[in-house]
Amino acid sequence: MIRHLGLLFAAVLLLSFSATQTLEAANKEHQQMMADLRMLQQQNTRLQAQLAAVTKLLESVASRLEEQAAANRKSFADQKALADTMTADLRVLREKVDESNVRLGSISEEVETVRLAQAAAPGAAMPAATADPTGAAPVTPPAPRPGSFGASPSQAFETARSDYYMGNWSLAIQGFESFMKTFPKSDLADDAQYFVGETYYMSGRFQDAIAAYNQVIERHPSSNTLPDTYYKRGMAQKALGQAAQAKDSLSFVVKTYPSSDAAFLAKQALDQLNVPRK
Repeated sequence: MIRHLGLLFAAVLLLSFSATQTLEAANKEHQQMMADLRMLQQQNTRLQAQLAAVTKLLESVASRLEEQAAANRKSFADQKALADTMTADLRVLREKVDESNVRLGSISEEVETVRLAQAAAPGAAMPAATADPTGAAPVTPPAPRPGSFGASPSQAFETARSDYYMGNWSLAIQGFESFMKTFPKSDLADDAQYFVGETYYMSGRFQDAIAAYNQVIERHPSSNTLPDTYYKRGMAQKALGQAAQAKDSLSFVVKTYPSSDAAFLAKQALDQLNVPRK
């Protein structure tokens, strides 16, 4: 009996020791798991801080890229505007050179006509000089200004256009309108009407310019000035803030006269109208 009790006691001690060992092992495993969890939490905190820093950096980079893109767009728009201005100036200069050549040819013809007339009448009397009542030397009356009464169509037109090129807007408009009244059937009548619009445009009277350009379109449907007329009407409409009407006029030039200089300028003007505003 005593022997059985001793064995039972030993078994109980063994079981108690084994349970103690198992509990200690479980406690150590729990502690290890808690330590691992704390480490993961710390790593997660560090990762979140790094992610926030990266996000802020990306936002800064995106902002700088947007600023640079805006600067590039502005620079591109400025360059296009400069190119448009230079193109328009070159076009005006070329027109002036062409007109100068025409005027030189006209003057040469008139000089030749006078020379032939003098040769045909060598004894013809010259215009009498006006005597000064004070006894001073006689003064020869000045030659009549081209474009006055008795001037040829080319003289009248060139006089008005000279006023236009010199910036004498009122005189230019009077000259062109007088030309159209005096020579309504002239081949230059459509050019005169076009230059009325140009004069109004250059003087900043855009609404009057549009009306003058419309007169060219209505009265001279086959005029060689139509590409420029539609283009300049579109530019006048653009200057007045009439974006829809300006697009119609400019698009008409591009579609109807695609190979003209006016179509090239109209495309550039349309690109500017289509640039979104901020």
